[in-house]
Amino acid sequence: MAAITPASATEPPGLETQRREIENIVQNHELRAGDSWYLVERRWFEQWKEYVKTGDQNSSSFPGQIDNTELFEDLDSYHLKERLVENEDFVLIPAEAWRKLLAWYGLVDDQLALERKVVDLPSTVKVEVYPVEIFLCLHSNMDNVVTAQFSRVDTIQTIEKVMRKQFDVAESAETRLWMKSSDTSCERLRNIYVSVLDSCLSTGMTVIMEMRNADGTWPSSRPQIMRNSVEEQDSYRGQPGVCGLTNLGNTCFMNSALQCLSNTPPLTEYFLRNAYLEELNFTNPLGMKGEIAEAYADVIKQIWSGRHYSVVPRVFKTKVGHFASQFLGYQQHDSQELLSFLLDGLHEDLNRVKNKEYIELRDADGRPDQEVAEEAWRNHRRRNDSVIVDTFHGLFKSTLVCPECHKVSVTFDPFCYLSVPLPVSKERVMEVFFVSLNPGAEPVQLRVVVPKAGKVIDLCIALSQATDVPANQMVVADVFNHRFYKIYHADESLSCILDRDDIFVYELSSGAVEEDGEEVVLAVYLRERPHCRDYGSGGGYGTTLFGHPLLMAVPRDQCTRDALYILFLQRLARYVRPPETSEEVEEEEADDEDGEEEDEEEEELYRTQTNGVSNVTNTQTDDGDNDSEKAGPSKRASKEGEAPDGLTSSAGHVDRQNNGQSEPSEEDGGSDPERGSSSEEGQSAGSSSGGADTNTQSDLATAGASGKVEDQEEEDEDQEDNEGRGSESAMAYVSSGKRAAGSGRNGQSRKKRRPLFTIQAVNSNGTTERGMGEGGTAFSFSSQPYVAIDWDPDMKKRYYDENEAEKYEKHGSMEIPHQQTTVRLQECIELFTTVETLEEENPWYCPVCKKHQLATKKLDLWSLPEVLIIHLKRFSYTKYSREKLDTIVEFPLRELDFSGYLLRKTGVNGEPPSRYDLMAVSNHYGGLRDGHYTSYARNKDNGQWYYFDDSKVTYAREDQIVTNAAYVLFYQRQDKIRKPTLPAPTDGCAASVKPANDFTSSNHDGLAGAASCVNMETD
Repeated sequence: MAAITPASATEPPGLETQRREIENIVQNHELRAGDSWYLVERRWFEQWKEYVKTGDQNSSSFPGQIDNTELFEDLDSYHLKERLVENEDFVLIPAEAWRKLLAWYGLVDDQLALERKVVDLPSTVKVEVYPVEIFLCLHSNMDNVVTAQFSRVDTIQTIEKVMRKQFDVAESAETRLWMKSSDTSCERLRNIYVSVLDSCLSTGMTVIMEMRNADGTWPSSRPQIMRNSVEEQDSYRGQPGVCGLTNLGNTCFMNSALQCLSNTPPLTEYFLRNAYLEELNFTNPLGMKGEIAEAYADVIKQIWSGRHYSVVPRVFKTKVGHFASQFLGYQQHDSQELLSFLLDGLHEDLNRVKNKEYIELRDADGRPDQEVAEEAWRNHRRRNDSVIVDTFHGLFKSTLVCPECHKVSVTFDPFCYLSVPLPVSKERVMEVFFVSLNPGAEPVQLRVVVPKAGKVIDLCIALSQATDVPANQMVVADVFNHRFYKIYHADESLSCILDRDDIFVYELSSGAVEEDGEEVVLAVYLRERPHCRDYGSGGGYGTTLFGHPLLMAVPRDQCTRDALYILFLQRLARYVRPPETSEEVEEEEADDEDGEEEDEEEEELYRTQTNGVSNVTNTQTDDGDNDSEKAGPSKRASKEGEAPDGLTSSAGHVDRQNNGQSEPSEEDGGSDPERGSSSEEGQSAGSSSGGADTNTQSDLATAGASGKVEDQEEEDEDQEDNEGRGSESAMAYVSSGKRAAGSGRNGQSRKKRRPLFTIQAVNSNGTTERGMGEGGTAFSFSSQPYVAIDWDPDMKKRYYDENEAEKYEKHGSMEIPHQQTTVRLQECIELFTTVETLEEENPWYCPVCKKHQLATKKLDLWSLPEVLIIHLKRFSYTKYSREKLDTIVEFPLRELDFSGYLLRKTGVNGEPPSRYDLMAVSNHYGGLRDGHYTSYARNKDNGQWYYFDDSKVTYAREDQIVTNAAYVLFYQRQDKIRKPTLPAPTDGCAASVKPANDFTSSNHDGLAGAASCVNMETD
């Protein structure tokens, strides 16, 4: 308050009047928070009391002008002395009493009135004699520090206004304040409406103001790192909004949702004009203290600054994970789930309703729909009022009918997006390879139609109609990485089989059904051993799997090494050529005693560790005794985490392809499924033929992986000749080998016939070997047996025909193009509004029947928002199956008309309130377990469509947008659409910015164009 000179003092009333008025004011005035009181030096006040008590205006005790000189440390700064005591050094008088005294006596020249506020502290109400003294500075110039005093009841906004005035900061500049308590610790002052006391500001602290950069960033990315100058801005200038988002690790789902929201004009303009700053709700218990809204605003301002190629949304990701723990870490998530959380979080952070009142909902009870709807919307807005409600919220009409008493319950409920179902077919098309019992026949690739909720036996029945082979003589299996990943039971659900799995169906003879029957089903793997075999290893990890495994049934009385050798040669006759008599490899052995001892030792090692056949019942280990349906951890990890080597099913399953083929090498060695080992990548179904002499086993199912094979046919006569020749050669070969080995015992030297391959018992992974007995010793199996055929590289190269093994035949069903299911968006909306019966898990409580009922429910659209989000429910989860629907939904880019679905028929000035234009699409490529998210969006300024793939942005054409990857659609009502303010860019312009901004002008069509720059992410 300005000093009042003696000339300005008014004529005082009588002394008794003065005393009475001042005493009444002081005695009757209570302390109230926010009121102003004044400090008066005690000696002057006591002298005034003495003066008015005498009643003599000419008394020598006249106090003169109010003088507080004794209360100041110095008269230059008028800084109050420390440790002043009330009623000893000063007295406090209310503002009314001060004004009277000031008017009667005036104030000494140049002195300031010592006004102090009454503050409401946690335990008491008192006059704040010593206010908080704070240092103020700008982030861009930390050396220019100004000292200011503020009451504890002043708000942070008061400090902000003082700083704007002190440092000449424009009102339009966006600022934020930091509270610095020490040299290393800074904290954001987010809520500018709280008091200095509540924000924990105290004397000696520093308040720093920083202003947002032109590119949307803040000078201090972290409060702990305060720089003294703003770094030089990048010289890049681009189209605002055309900016990528860096993938932080499986965050494509977040980037896709953010790009769609960023290109929602009303929401983006709300943040760009800083309207959110006045509506931040820091006290909402359902909100995130304004942090989600601020983090989202930072991302939007950076994207639309036009100064970034790509933005790193790390702070936003951290905030989302902090308030929604399901998004912590770097796992893949659903873009629609993040979108739902983000819209709800923004709504609560920006809710204009500070204190939500309790509102009891009422049923319609026969009232008109218009009345009930208006009441429901009014009640909703009483508790929820934000830009999200203004932009995205509409109203449903929900009708429930009790099946017993026919009570009709009508309610109107708000919604933020429509989750519309896709028409689900009850059938599915499966591509399989059928392996005939005839070893000379090539596998046949077929396409069959089966029930979605069917069993494996249904697949066999459908295949039986195409092949004339009884369904009970078929076994279904999945082959991955040259192993049987799973052998299916006939009663297992087909939902266990994914479209990308490579499924083989083997024909077996009847007879192997009984567990203790005359035949046993063998699972046979093909392996290649390195040239230098380590006999001491015994673990089989020096081998490399190749080709496809076999499944064949053999008589139990032929489970000897020699007998199995003959049977395997017969089964492999189509692509394994037995050596001619002139080609037989012989090995000479010395007859001396040392040589005989070495031979016996080697034969013992060979028999027990390498390829002998023994009674497995007595030699099984934990590693080897695996059930046919159980896969080791390493195998399952490989199954779900990487593509099978060399398996490229003609169905084109993207996720499990490997395009390369490699020759056998020792570096490839090891059949560890984690490494996806295979020396012969790209082997076809042909190498997976079933056994020549096999029986059916109804509770077994086998699988083979389809391969990268050629469509080549052989004449039946050649197949029969080949089979017969192979059988005869095998018998002759084994017989001559026995004779040569036997005659060598008593002669000067011995000659052994070298076999094409050796036989070794293994586990289901094809790795851990189990010892087998001497040649000629029979063995039996107590569980599914796995056997490996081990090839020497030289023998494999000479006698194993890879080209022949890759051949397969295409059935006529494969020639018919696979029709992609297509539906219209309007069909999905109609399906959404059809009557349905509630499920048993979600019954409705009928107020008339007084019990829960499976009522019928119907949803109708009553009112639609300015921006309509439509979620296509592509991920289907039921009690029996889980799948992703790749149905193409044909959605219009313009003129999506809801007039036929809206119950409320309104129109203002002829404007179409129910017609919408598309403005963004969130896409999902992949399946249930993995995939990649991208987005299409239309820029609000130039009207151009862009394709956003994480940090990469490309131009897009309208004919590319409708694909089977579309997941979430964003529509804007036509009466709210603004015309673009800038011309659309040309292809020439796109080419000119490509080197700097990684832009490309799209010359591709449809999904192919989108997928050309899609990098698949997996969990």
